Amino acid sequence: MVLPSRFRGVASFTRQSLLHGVVLSALAFGTAQATEPISLSSATSRRDDTVNLVERVKNSVVNIHSERTVTQAADDPFRPGLMQPQRVNGMGTGIVLDPRGYIVTNYHVIDDVQSLRVRLCDGTTCVARVIATDKESDLALVKIDPPKPLAMVPLGTAQDLMLAEKVIAIGNAFGYEHTVTVGTVSALKRDVTLNKEISYKSLIQTQTPINPGNSGGPLFNKLGEVVGVNVAIRAGAQNIAFAIPVDTMIAKAGDMLSGKKRAGQRLGLTFGDKFERPTEDGPVHRSLIIERVDTGSTGAEAGLKIGDVVEKIGDLAVNHSVDFERGLLDRPMKVRLKLNRNGETIELDVATGNNAVTERATITPADAIWARTGLKLQPVGANYVTQVDKALRGGLWVAEVGTGTVAGKVGLQRGDIVLGFHLWESLTLDNVVFVLNHKDLATFSPLKIFYVREGKIRDVEVKFGE
Repeated sequence: MVLPSRFRGVASFTRQSLLHGVVLSALAFGTAQATEPISLSSATSRRDDTVNLVERVKNSVVNIHSERTVTQAADDPFRPGLMQPQRVNGMGTGIVLDPRGYIVTNYHVIDDVQSLRVRLCDGTTCVARVIATDKESDLALVKIDPPKPLAMVPLGTAQDLMLAEKVIAIGNAFGYEHTVTVGTVSALKRDVTLNKEISYKSLIQTQTPINPGNSGGPLFNKLGEVVGVNVAIRAGAQNIAFAIPVDTMIAKAGDMLSGKKRAGQRLGLTFGDKFERPTEDGPVHRSLIIERVDTGSTGAEAGLKIGDVVEKIGDLAVNHSVDFERGLLDRPMKVRLKLNRNGETIELDVATGNNAVTERATITPADAIWARTGLKLQPVGANYVTQVDKALRGGLWVAEVGTGTVAGKVGLQRGDIVLGFHLWESLTLDNVVFVLNHKDLATFSPLKIFYVREGKIRDVEVKFGE
């Protein structure tokens, strides 16, 4: 079975004993009188290319910590043994795409989580929010507000990877932040089935040690270019791991930033990401070429043509579609493009419309509960309810009931203390939101709300959508 390299709880993964082999080498040179340190040539220096690479790129890799809620059903929500919705910690890794805090990771890292935190290489922790997702490709875009601009790393290509080529992974392996592992490319263009619902096409297979928590993290070549996004491991196997090619990530991340799928106005352009590597051991040269200009679009009105190579947007150098889309963020209504047209450099001003990224709506638990039920609730301790039943641990005091709302229609009143929704105890606002957002909420209808009034436990049934 293939598992995504995201920690979903200890039970999700088979424990493996790790053998740490330590090899000690003793060198004997000359006679026993030789006591001075041996001079090492640059060829045998401890500070090799890999050490330098990791120091150069590590600040562009972030650790992602999440919380999500899992449930255990209970027969009676107000008897001993009741289980609340339980918080489970998760982990993953991300790659910085923009100094302003845009980060790409795997969709399964952020799927169904209630909170996200990103920890930078220097130890700074920031709250993260989901900007966009692409479930089919298992990629997502998150945003933080960093205290200073973040470091970026070159995006290479997986199209010219070679079998047995050296690759390096950095990630939040089992929560051990910024773990570095080294391996080689084992195979290319692997099609991998995770389960009946999830499968991947054309992955990179590596024998680089990858663990739960590495999901969403970078796979580098020896030049320090990102060539893949680590995504899954083969359960029960040794050193069989998979990564999404960076070329796929560039296209999908560009779309997630793009107005094509969001509220901002597109320029009516279709691009092609091209690359060349002049020398086998040299850096990749990427370029962004206009392959289509929609008739009547702002791009057409500005004079853009098929075959134009985009070199700059404003003062930002453009190497690929991610650069172009992030260059449109927070821009005024017009932006200047620097283009190469048949070897000649030209500059054109293009109307952009509103290109602010529309983030996935953020709403507080209190707002969500008010919108869905018409209740304003405040947590109270066990001393408010133990006189009714010593097994009770607290509840939510009703501070207000909206007229004509779901709660108002069934007679809930200010002063009631809500104990539970359906099968679950309600000690916090998050407990209520968990039930309201439950994927099986429709099957709960009518949903029971248990509450205390005048020293007695009562219940009412509510239906949503009426």
